[in-house]
Amino acid sequence: MGAAVTIGSFGIGAQIPLQGSDAQTAATHALASAAYRDSPVGAILDANSEWHKSTVKEGKWHKLFRPDLGEAFSRAVQVRMLGGARKPLIQSFGADPQPVVEHCLAATGIRKQRDVKLTLVTLVFGLLFLPGTLLWLGVIQLRRVAAGSDNRRTSAVGTALLVAAGIVAFLVLLKLPFDGVLPNYLRAMAVAPVAGWYLARRICENTAQDLRERWTALLSGGGIGAKIPEAVPQDPGEKTAEELRQNLEKLAAEQQSNVVFYAGPKGILGMGTRWGSWTLAEELIPKNGKEIHDFRAWDVVREIHTQLTLLERGSLKTGFPKPTVKHWVVSPVGEGADEVSRPEGENIVAFQVKPHEIQRICNDQQFGSGNRHYLGVQFTLWDGQLVLTMMVTVTSLHHTLRVEVTGHALGPVHGLFTSKPKAKTKEVSKTVRFWETREIKLPLTDTDEVVRQAVRAPLTWFPPVLDFLGGKLVLPEPFGLRHPWASPPWKNRFMADDAIRAATPVLRAVHAATIKVLDDHGVDTERFTNRSLVLSGGVQDPGPKKADLYDA
Repeated sequence: MGAAVTIGSFGIGAQIPLQGSDAQTAATHALASAAYRDSPVGAILDANSEWHKSTVKEGKWHKLFRPDLGEAFSRAVQVRMLGGARKPLIQSFGADPQPVVEHCLAATGIRKQRDVKLTLVTLVFGLLFLPGTLLWLGVIQLRRVAAGSDNRRTSAVGTALLVAAGIVAFLVLLKLPFDGVLPNYLRAMAVAPVAGWYLARRICENTAQDLRERWTALLSGGGIGAKIPEAVPQDPGEKTAEELRQNLEKLAAEQQSNVVFYAGPKGILGMGTRWGSWTLAEELIPKNGKEIHDFRAWDVVREIHTQLTLLERGSLKTGFPKPTVKHWVVSPVGEGADEVSRPEGENIVAFQVKPHEIQRICNDQQFGSGNRHYLGVQFTLWDGQLVLTMMVTVTSLHHTLRVEVTGHALGPVHGLFTSKPKAKTKEVSKTVRFWETREIKLPLTDTDEVVRQAVRAPLTWFPPVLDFLGGKLVLPEPFGLRHPWASPPWKNRFMADDAIRAATPVLRAVHAATIKVLDDHGVDTERFTNRSLVLSGGVQDPGPKKADLYDA
């Protein structure tokens, strides 16, 4: 798992270290970078996968109070993954959700520090000189309307209006003919909002640069960790920090659950759709008329497990990665289900089904309703951007033994999450050689952005109010951090090759283990061997298919 919050003693806030040697840092960092982004929130809609689509709900005054992508993403992820009454989560294979949530908390903390400063500036320079603030806001709004017009003359009038307002403010400052409280207040009323706007812009610009540096550092493979002091109790009675620490631990435990959910054509949630299936099913016939020694499905599964753990050992030094071999309990849910339910009871400990219950499901629940047992071998490749899972299920009905191997593939996170920030620039004509152009660098925050952040700042401590006024990001359900924004792996030639190549050694290891168990228990393996050879020949040239979509 990823880094955890250190709570050895009640001290200062913990610095959360980034993952180091894990094989899933690229996907984790890409998802975490969304917390620091200043793009429009609607950009995330382009990253929706075929089956899982997030939406953006607009607020009452969306244009003025709208959140950007980082604000909306951080808020949505924190509520969904750390909320007290949250629904069960889908595991994020190929990524570690805990560091992503920690970065969302860290980004929210940075923005809260900015909003405290903006609120103070608004109170001192805005509220105390409210008439002047309203006049300046009116002028800016008129200019914004004019600038949005296609008529050049109207746009020029808007710019002239702003210049004229500046000249009037300057004259008021210098040319009022009398002294006293009221004239001095009028002078301050004209100047204070401008000074406040300048300070607010500096605050917003510095914060934007800080957020972009963290965004860039994550995608560059380095950067500082997510600093979240509120996750570390400062004293034994600090309830909020203790609850946050427990929620992070619960998140980490649920990520390690051995229960997954099959949602029809959507495949196994979190693992991707089924792209291939190979079935070895033959009648159990004893050798030379002798009796078959009794065995159960679990005996076959146990030998397959042993063989799959040895996949990395080969005759050639090929660098075949070490797989993760795990017993899974697969629970069926509807294709359109908007939530899942994790099993509870005495056979469940920390989201894990106990081994003896897994063995019972493997032997007894092979037909009819109920959960099923699968043995999975999983490869996490491309720094977590590609997750290949081969699932093996063994069933024995009457005199027929059936061993089925299916392939699931989860592709890379959408390119939106791997894009680095671009500087804001503008192309202008050169002063002397006016027929030539040059590119100038613009501030990260323009006037509209400063106003947006300033009006949102006092409401930072009332997130539901901000959601109502500005809107929010609605995450797809059932939710997990990885699969809603996964792209198909088949668009990348090398990823597709990796998925297809992994199927052959897994299939042959499964068949070899199966035939060995059958041979040891007095079963005539001729039919199984012949069928295995046929499947072994066919798997040499497999192609990805939507195996969960039936023609019926």
